[in-house]
Amino acid sequence: MHKTNLTKILFVVPCVFALVMVILVPFFFGLYYSTTNWNGVSEDIKYIGFVHYQEVINQPDFLYSFLITIVFTVINVVLVNIVGFILALIVTANLRLRNFYRAGFFTPYLIGGIVLGYIWQFLFNSTLPALGKLIGIPLLQTSFLSHANTVIWAMSAVNTWQYAGYIMLIFVAAIQGIPPELMEAAMVDGAGYFRRTFKILIPMMANSFTISLFLTLTTSFKQFDMNFTLTRGGPATRFMGEPVKASQLLAMDIFNTAQANLMAEAQAKAVILFVALVIVSLIQVSVNRKKEVEL
Repeated sequence: MHKTNLTKILFVVPCVFALVMVILVPFFFGLYYSTTNWNGVSEDIKYIGFVHYQEVINQPDFLYSFLITIVFTVINVVLVNIVGFILALIVTANLRLRNFYRAGFFTPYLIGGIVLGYIWQFLFNSTLPALGKLIGIPLLQTSFLSHANTVIWAMSAVNTWQYAGYIMLIFVAAIQGIPPELMEAAMVDGAGYFRRTFKILIPMMANSFTISLFLTLTTSFKQFDMNFTLTRGGPATRFMGEPVKASQLLAMDIFNTAQANLMAEAQAKAVILFVALVIVSLIQVSVNRKKEVEL
């Protein structure tokens, strides 16, 4: 074997080993355990087939978590990308201190989800109600986290506040990669700001939208830490005639199932989440790639 090829293989081996041991092996073990009666403690593990899959798709709390996760994901994909794009337009404009603004908008992304959840929990439960009573706004006098019809919007607002700055950087890189001559030529031809943005800027940024949509979609679908610290799944509501947690996203539902020592059932739910995420991600990337070709 050529020495250069051997060197390349030696560099790749640690990465491949880590991928196999950390991702692939646990994944296939998880597939197996989802078809057993494993509870995480007993060594008497028996194969029972797809019983858990049949059970979970009939559980109101799991179905509600699945649906509310889809709603949460849709809201976040829209909000995060719109806000991120607006921020990117602001920090790439001819403004003073624009690098300062970039750092400021990106800073929330550096805050961990656990800390972020506790900070915003205090704001929603204490600061905003106190402010609402002070200035006489009834809407602010009760916490948005205490109502089933507002809690998902509150979570989405927090997620947008944290994640929009990161998406902004992707858009900034795309905007800076567009030849300025194109925008200058359009300006000379009399195209206004919004016309230049929608007819030139956005089509030229198609690749970055594919990336940003993929990242926001997958991140929202897997959201756990902020959900855990901000709401713990509450408040309670009813679905299919059964009491369920109004803001318990799918990842948190899996976590709570595992905490109850229903490890095989939790693993079955995790497999369903994985399959759903793969399907949705492939559809999104495929649609966006077609749009890129059209543009």
